[in-house]
Amino acid sequence: MHDAGRRPTLLVELLTEELPPKTLPRLADAFLMFLSNLLVAEHFYTPGSGSPIQSKAFATPRRLAVSVPDVLAVQPDQQVERKGPSVAAGMKDGQPTPALLGFARSCGVALSDLQIVHDGKQDCYVWRSMRAGQPLAQRLPGMVQEALNKLPVAKRMRWGDRTIEFVRPVHGLMMLHGTQVVPGEVLGLTSGRTTRGHRFLSSGWVSLAEADQYEATMQTQGKVEPDFVARREMIRNGLQAAAGEWQVMWDDALLDEVTALVEWPAVYRGEFSPDFLAVPQECLILSMKQHQKYFPLADADGRLQPAFLVVSNLRIDQPQHIIHGNERVLRARLSDARFFFEQDRRQRLDSRVARLADVVYHNQLGSQLARVDRLAGCASAIAGELGGNVAHAQRAARLAKADLLTDMVGEFPELQGVMGRYYAAFDGESPEVALAVAEHYLPRFAGDALPQGVVALSVALADKLDTLVGMFGIGQIPTGDKDPFGLRRAALGVLRMVIETPLHVSLRQLVAQAFATFPTGKLDEAVKAAVHEFLLDRLRNYLRERGYDAQNIEAVLVRQSDRMDDVLLRLSAIAGFRHLPEGPALAAANKRVLNLLKKVEGALPAVDAALFEHDAERQLLAEITCLAPQLQAWVVEGQYTQALTAMAGIRPAVDAFFDGVMVMADNLAVRHNRLALLQGLGVMLNQVADISLLG
Repeated sequence: MHDAGRRPTLLVELLTEELPPKTLPRLADAFLMFLSNLLVAEHFYTPGSGSPIQSKAFATPRRLAVSVPDVLAVQPDQQVERKGPSVAAGMKDGQPTPALLGFARSCGVALSDLQIVHDGKQDCYVWRSMRAGQPLAQRLPGMVQEALNKLPVAKRMRWGDRTIEFVRPVHGLMMLHGTQVVPGEVLGLTSGRTTRGHRFLSSGWVSLAEADQYEATMQTQGKVEPDFVARREMIRNGLQAAAGEWQVMWDDALLDEVTALVEWPAVYRGEFSPDFLAVPQECLILSMKQHQKYFPLADADGRLQPAFLVVSNLRIDQPQHIIHGNERVLRARLSDARFFFEQDRRQRLDSRVARLADVVYHNQLGSQLARVDRLAGCASAIAGELGGNVAHAQRAARLAKADLLTDMVGEFPELQGVMGRYYAAFDGESPEVALAVAEHYLPRFAGDALPQGVVALSVALADKLDTLVGMFGIGQIPTGDKDPFGLRRAALGVLRMVIETPLHVSLRQLVAQAFATFPTGKLDEAVKAAVHEFLLDRLRNYLRERGYDAQNIEAVLVRQSDRMDDVLLRLSAIAGFRHLPEGPALAAANKRVLNLLKKVEGALPAVDAALFEHDAERQLLAEITCLAPQLQAWVVEGQYTQALTAMAGIRPAVDAFFDGVMVMADNLAVRHNRLALLQGLGVMLNQVADISLLG
């Protein structure tokens, strides 16, 4: 029973055929959001009105439901205001205009009943009246239908001879307000207080006495846990308990999916022959997860064990037939995987490369074989620059796409690269080559691991740079949120490898190396600049997402837009410099120096101490002469914090110069001499970053 101090709870449930499991939670949350918003808009419900009960969405394979507390049976009376013409337009020479008369007539009132209010711009005629609140029964069916129409459903179905559409056929409708059925029709169904429980474990129809009892009644009588989150936790706990001495190979996406497939879950443990463990465990794991929705088990070192966990929709005392049935099904699946593996190993990986000529990469960029040829050239050039094994990089690039033609990858595309590594190792390729074949796809997404070793990094960089240069070359540039070829992801991968490894390489040179592998005249020269600029744009996003200040980023990139391996060190040093007392003053002085130097036409002469007229000039030159070599050495060594900290010590000399010296002197020789002195100061101040941008 609901508390006497609050209004009744509203429950709406749709009983359906099996809903799409991967979108089930999203559908339930959207249903709750849309219906709650409509109840609020119609003044039946006020969120946070003091009720201890919260609105809630329920979702099982065969039902969507929402529960909203403290819902009024009748709307409050509402003041309605209609705005009419302005006073200037409603009255002419003391007489009402046709516009005003027509407005009063449409409201059904006399002119004297209208009010004059100021709308913020002018005085206007308005008609205010009270509208009696409507009962929930009159409004709810339409609101439920509107909420259902807004659900994020990619494709709707029709069933029978009806024109009604929904994501799946609907067979029942409950609309309860407290203990009362809210009469109405939605999707061709009349509301009631009954629903169906579990297909096999319940007695069939379940009658609900009160909306607040929905969850408890479904659990006890219906053998259904309607709360998706609670059901997910039941499964997680069941998996943990059933794992026993081993560990569950957790997969949150799979956990969500099986939660959406069952209503009263039970976890059972099955086994398979250890003989199957001769097949690479990635194949077995993927077969279990993808085909059967099973959870594999592993030891403490992550090695697959000959057992699995199945989440069943039947919680029974004697589940042996369920376990044995799943074991038989899995045996067939694993036998297929073993067959594919054994068949693939009969043919060397390198013997498949020539057949890549028959696999189209892109109709404007040729076959996969043409791409492999480009990768081999680019990877070997990068490996040479990084001091790696050029022959291994070239070999790995040649083999990188060969596993696309294997039976195992044909069955499980997710294993490309993984199977290439196994087959390369089986063929006797060097461990470095085999690793590069697997890891050249890394990083595949934000936060993914990076390739390990120079050879793997070289092939991975070549792979992503080839994609970027090739797609930019044929005009396939990302626009808005559209990026069908994953170019943003490829650019981020390049940047992460260079920055986080880090690699002492030129970004422009990397792009040029990829560009050079395409046939002469195939791509426009402007592609190189466009790809480099695209990489810099992604770099800005990457650095901002890591928490770096936008001004600091620009200050560094102005001075260093090619070498990325020390960007993080420069940014860290600049952040510290800005907190020094001297930082803002030197940044302002540097900006003043740059503004003065913009007025210079032609080259400036070398600084001549004989032309100095003030001690401040001599002191500044002495400071620069003393400090510049040490600063340059620190910059070369990457000791940016030391360089900037030491540079702060020159502030008194800079302040004294600007306080006591007129730079733009009438004497041209003196003026040029002072500008040359400032030019040397500017070079020294901006070795780490353009500090004039830090203001």
